[in-house]
Amino acid sequence: MARRTFLAQLASLPFLSFSMKAQESKKPLKVMMKSAWGPDDPTRAAFPFAHGLALAEAGHQVQIFLLAEATSLMRKSMATAILPVGWPPLSETLEKVVAKHIPIFS
Repeated sequence: MARRTFLAQLASLPFLSFSMKAQESKKPLKVMMKSAWGPDDPTRAAFPFAHGLALAEAGHQVQIFLLAEATSLMRKSMATAILPVGWPPLSETLEKVVAKHIPIFS
């Protein structure tokens, strides 16, 4: 009983509500997604696009950097062939990434 009243008093302290407000007013992050996964592992190949899109929709600045095998994903025929497990096809995700104006470097 005493523990509950103590915790209730802690929740009403002003410094706890201040920390919640400080978290709400954070600046957006600048994120660079880097990947070298190519068509041999379609699920991992789609990760930088899916995660970059989610971060951009959350208000962060995102760039995607592809190297090695991942550069082949920029071909339209290859992007339509990538079907990750548990995720939307890469071609759909790539259309949304382009609509969000997320830069892709390869």
